[in-house]
Formats: sequence, structure tokens, C-alpha cells
Amino acid sequence: MKLFTTNKIFKTELEIKKSKFISYLIPFDRYKENLENIKREHPKGRHFVYAYRILNEFEQIVENQSDDGEPKNSSGKPTLNVMQGSKLINLAIITVRYFGGIKLGIGGLVRAYGDSANLVINNSELIEYIKRDEFTFECEYTNLSKIEYLLNKFEIFDNKKEFLNDGVKLTLSVNEKDIDKIKEQIEELIK
Repeated sequence: MKLFTTNKIFKTELEIKKSKFISYLIPFDRYKENLENIKREHPKGRHFVYAYRILNEFEQIVENQSDDGEPKNSSGKPTLNVMQGSKLINLAIITVRYFGGIKLGIGGLVRAYGDSANLVINNSELIEYIKRDEFTFECEYTNLSKIEYLLNKFEIFDNKKEFLNDGVKLTLSVNEKDIDKIKEQIEELIK
């Protein structure tokens, strides 16, 4: 089964009966800091509803959601259902609601939060989720440009560099199926 994710943040806005629903699709590793920022950015927001889906270290899907004061299962659950239907992983959706003075009822809230989640997903640039492994190695400064050329060739942009006294320590996040081939080519370069 294909799963989808993104490494960018997307935002959409929807108005229903004078209530405003502002939804954010956020990579899960940035979810907590963004939730706090969104709460500061929207001090008059009435509800901060969220749902997320992640893969844990055992490749199991872990899900959670919050109605944040809306009636039970009227907001977080519909958001999570949309994420499940869209096969999203390692992402969170946070929806800020500004109450417009007209009660929507539970059915109206379910539709509003579901529509808002669909809107932000449909306006996002999703990519297929590919399981990645990390590996770390060290090289001399003189080999760094050759290694960076190789990483660009394999489209490996998610890497960390630590400059040491006698070289560079690199930590790469690599597509699981390519890891042996990449390790082999790096070893050839740094001989």
C-alpha cells in the first residue's frame, strides 16, 4: 500500500456560516513547535483541533486526535478519517476555528472539519513515502565535493554535516533500497 507525506507546511482557509477554519498540514517532526506558534499567531482562535498519523520504529501506524473543546468526535475524528483516506503518514493537521456566532451542530462540524482537512490536503504537494535508513561516515575535507556530487546524483538532500578537526562527519538519510549501492560508491570515493 502506498503512503504519502510531505516535508513542507501548507495552509488553507475555509469559511462556513461565518466560522473560519484555518488548516495546516505539517510534517510530524515539526508538529509540536508549530502547534505552539499557531496558538500564538491566532490568540482569538476558539479551538485548535489536531490529528496525526506516524510510523513508529516497528513500522506500525500510530494515530491520535483532539477535539479541543468541540463536541466529542465532531472535529478531530473527521480530520483523522480524511488523513486515513488520503493514506497520509508522518504528518499532522491542525485546524484553528474562529467561531462566527452560528452553531453548526455536530453534523455540520463533522462536515466542516472534514472539508477543511480535505482542502489543505488537496492544496499540498504530497510525495510518496519511502522508508529511509540513516548511516554515518567520516571523510577528509578534500573528498567532500566529490561526495556532495554523488549525493546530488542520488538526490540525497536530507543530510547532516559535522565539521571535525581532521575531516567531515556526514549522516545521510537514504532510501532503503539504495543504501548498499550508495555505501559502495562512497567507499570507492574515499579510498
